Amino acid sequence: MAMAAPTGSAVPVAPALCGHLALLLLLAAPAAHGYSFPQQHTMQYWARRLEQEIDGVMRIFGGVQQLRGIYNENRNLFEVKENMPRKLVEKVAGDIESLLAKKVRALKRLANAAEKFQKAHHWQDNIREEDIEYYDSKADTEYDDPDGEEIEREKSNSLKLEFTDDANFKTKVNYSYAAVQIPTDIYKGSTVILNELNWTQALEDVFIENRKEDPSLLWQVFGSATGVTRYYPATPWRAPNKIDLYDVRRRPWYIQGASSPKDMVIIVDVSGSVSGLTLKLMKTSVYEMLDTLSDDDYVNVASFNEKAKPVSCFKHLVQANIRNKKVFKEDVQGMVAKGTTDYKAGFEYAFDQLQNSNITRANCNKMIMMFTDGGEDRVQDVFEKYNWPNKTVRVFTFSVGQHNYDVTPLQWMACANKGYYFEIPSIGAIRINTQEYLDVLGRPMVLAGNRAKQVQWTNVYQDALGLGLVVTGTLPVFNLTEDSSDRKNQLILGVMGIDVALNDIKRLTPRYNLGANGYVFAIDLNGYVLLHPNLQPQIINFREPVTLDFLDAELEDENKEEIRRSMIDGNDGQRFIKTLIKSLDEQYIDEVFRTYTWAPIKSTNYSLGLVLPPYSTYYIQANLSDQILQVKLPNIKMKDFEYLLPNSFESEGHVFIAPREYCKDLDLSDNNTEFLENFIALMEKVTPDSKQCDNFLLHNLILDTGITQQLVERVWKDQDLNTYSLLAVFAATDGGITRVFPNKAADDWEEEPEPFNASFYRRSLDNKGYIFKPPYRDAGYRGLDLENNTIGILVSTAVELSIGGKTLKPAVVGVKLDLEAWAEKFKVLASNRTDRDQLGARRCDPSTSCEMDCEANNKDLICVLIDDGGFLVLSNQEDHWYQVGKFFSEVDANLMSALYNNSFYTRKESYDFQSVCAPEAQSNTGAAPRGVFVPTVADLLNLAWWTSAAAWSLFQQFLYGLTYSSWFQTEEVAGDSMEARETSCIMKQTQYYFSTVNATYNAIIDCGNCSRLFHAQRLANTNLLFVVADKPLCSQCESIKLLQAEVRAPPRDPNQCELVDRPRYRKGPHICFDYNATEDTSDCGRGASFAPSLGVLLSLQLLLLYSSASRHPLPPAACL
Repeated sequence: MAMAAPTGSAVPVAPALCGHLALLLLLAAPAAHGYSFPQQHTMQYWARRLEQEIDGVMRIFGGVQQLRGIYNENRNLFEVKENMPRKLVEKVAGDIESLLAKKVRALKRLANAAEKFQKAHHWQDNIREEDIEYYDSKADTEYDDPDGEEIEREKSNSLKLEFTDDANFKTKVNYSYAAVQIPTDIYKGSTVILNELNWTQALEDVFIENRKEDPSLLWQVFGSATGVTRYYPATPWRAPNKIDLYDVRRRPWYIQGASSPKDMVIIVDVSGSVSGLTLKLMKTSVYEMLDTLSDDDYVNVASFNEKAKPVSCFKHLVQANIRNKKVFKEDVQGMVAKGTTDYKAGFEYAFDQLQNSNITRANCNKMIMMFTDGGEDRVQDVFEKYNWPNKTVRVFTFSVGQHNYDVTPLQWMACANKGYYFEIPSIGAIRINTQEYLDVLGRPMVLAGNRAKQVQWTNVYQDALGLGLVVTGTLPVFNLTEDSSDRKNQLILGVMGIDVALNDIKRLTPRYNLGANGYVFAIDLNGYVLLHPNLQPQIINFREPVTLDFLDAELEDENKEEIRRSMIDGNDGQRFIKTLIKSLDEQYIDEVFRTYTWAPIKSTNYSLGLVLPPYSTYYIQANLSDQILQVKLPNIKMKDFEYLLPNSFESEGHVFIAPREYCKDLDLSDNNTEFLENFIALMEKVTPDSKQCDNFLLHNLILDTGITQQLVERVWKDQDLNTYSLLAVFAATDGGITRVFPNKAADDWEEEPEPFNASFYRRSLDNKGYIFKPPYRDAGYRGLDLENNTIGILVSTAVELSIGGKTLKPAVVGVKLDLEAWAEKFKVLASNRTDRDQLGARRCDPSTSCEMDCEANNKDLICVLIDDGGFLVLSNQEDHWYQVGKFFSEVDANLMSALYNNSFYTRKESYDFQSVCAPEAQSNTGAAPRGVFVPTVADLLNLAWWTSAAAWSLFQQFLYGLTYSSWFQTEEVAGDSMEARETSCIMKQTQYYFSTVNATYNAIIDCGNCSRLFHAQRLANTNLLFVVADKPLCSQCESIKLLQAEVRAPPRDPNQCELVDRPRYRKGPHICFDYNATEDTSDCGRGASFAPSLGVLLSLQLLLLYSSASRHPLPPAACL
């Protein structure tokens, strides 16, 4: 416990007065050796000396005043422009709207053509594979089996194409053809698939025409309800590490386009008859069913026997987002079979869930999905009570496993409630039968005709063909054929999609005129960010959309909640707020002022926002055209440009230039020396006024090159850095120049060459005074290289200009301190020695009391400078030097806890939902070898069995076994069949920052005989805290070590069970298609999907038997 005494504070309570008197007596009492703990006024005196020394060095070497003068002298070379937030937002929103509108026109052209082609197509019962010409995108893909051997390719009639590299698609493409992808678990020789390939072939001409009209179009895709994907331009399918299980019908964009939002309750029969393989099949079916839901949907999962209960902590419908679905998947694994079956309990629970109107939900399609092994009760009384006559809830029933129960009651339930009946006899039937319910939900959309043809834009997700982050415009495609009775067909043919790369949208947004801390962002109706500088997913996972909420991309507060709500509602607005932000390196928190401006992007579900700090209202725009014209004569170069050449570095300091797209033909490089060479080579060929160059970027770069060079000439060259123990001086600018002097200091320069991506640069703009930045050291750093390397501490400050009443900050200047030399200087400044005193001249004995100081008494007194993030900057203890840059709790946990408990620091905890982690060891729960349906001899002799779904399912099981080491593991396979080596995870971050307390504190860390005195005081005009404390006398007063390092969040942290009870505001699509009076519900159930031919099935079964008997037998887990 620490008792604190803030200076100048009144203490009205008598007991508190006694505590302060005790503290004063302790401070005044001399120790046995004649020294006493320094008095408060003494430490304030030391603090002033430190402040003066820092200020003096920065005034001499920082050159803030001189740089202001240089800018003023060069006023003829630049203009001060104003950022007008509302106009900027309006313009960018309009540009994005225009970009997406072009894609919408192409999308509608494709959808209309597809409906026309399919209507004109004549079904062929006897169609053969050799009758169809198409490019099979997987024909040239090589797969490796689990033993590392190449799997023999399937014979294919695929077209042989040649491909050329294309920068837009980041891969090889062929613009003359489209490509076809068919899921591995779908038999491509079936009549349905061959007819689908036949009529969709006509889409190729439309694809090509669209590209002629808009060459910027990226992937154009038709995802068929049969599972066939036809995409343009053609490119080979990206080879996964194992069998490819990509199915377009499970992609986020297809799910969104194929049906209206859903409220779904999944009920699972866990009575005693459901055991072994059947229970495992049910668990896996629930996993797969959950994967058919998007963020526009709501869901709950319950198990039932005699009673029904939720499988998780969720007591009501919750949004089907990634985190909630993960909770369901984990908890479904724990289901245990026991008791007897009572369908009534399950259905009553489900209907009650769907009737709960006190929660946020989709309020569109309502459905119950029941998984069971069979039963006799039809629970008609439940349906009469809850669902008839309107039948607003659809019921889908799934008969799971191999059994001899009468399935008639299950079929009746589905047919009587506008649903569908499915059979899942084995693992291979799960994927298809858990997604085909979407065809039923699509019926009201098809019957609604043109009213339902609404273009929707998706969440952000990873493109499966390598484009990176994209959004997709989707449009449903309907079957327009009619039967003999002139009744409309009510089947959805599929979904048409066109991709837009996020990078193409980003190019429409301003960047460098907004300054280092200004940015543009955009969100959708769920509040998920479409654009944001903090949208940086660390793992590619094709199966999941990238869903980062705006309030998770930034530090949440009430103002941002209100801004988010207004944006989702489609309003425009502006608000000036005080808020907290994380530093770029995520080590610090700053309290800043920002102006948020926002407006909707018309004709889309998106809203655009702009964030500007006050000092970015104005910016510099260089205009060097006159100077450039003067140097166009042969053999004459622009003077400022010469200072970018490496031969000037020795005299003028090393120059780093930000890797920006100054010109179209400039090759970017992460190596700054290489990038500088590329830049200089290009400048030899073109002038800075060339049309292929960005004049704003290039002119500002050249202007800042000259301005920083003048700083060298006027300030840096005339000073001896060694006199003040400086390793380097530097200046960085908005124009993209970082100049480090002397040249040799560049060898140890570790900051980003792009100032806008450098933490010291951005923090200096947001904070007044001098910002210290020690080199970051994690808890495990041991300083082994300390003897061989000189450690430097950055000190930087922003240069604030006032030109014509307009304030801006176009640059940051600073110095790099030599740690060891400044540690010695620090001891002297925090001592009682004056400049005339010699070390050791003072003598104290028991008869003459004198105060300890940080130099003479460094064995008894700890003196440190800690920055605003709690990191050690300087210490009078030599054994602390290698710990400079560590969080101070790693150095002295007891003292750091006292500083936190006395409110010098405030703690901020948040979560990073975009992290990547090594996969955790799997538990054994549910991971036992899977069973498989083994046919009996009677089955083998029964010809009908071979043509049943069971035989086809066996082959599907074989394919799944090759793909998954354990189907029942809770971890997803990354990237739709890419082997998971890393997994997405949630990291918990903790940062510390100064509280608003500015008082000087004397305090006791009360621990009996181990108590310690300490004094803490903020240093004016810096981000430093000066702390003086007794060395700990014993180790019996251990404090809980404060943690600052990022750690993997424990399971269920953050607590989703609590978060769903206070859901964030969102809106779903504004149109719902869940009912049509003309819907024909007579087609309501079957068990098998389309069956392949007998010959093919015999071949497949022989392949399975051969594989099982070969010298490389399948592992037990492959027997699905």
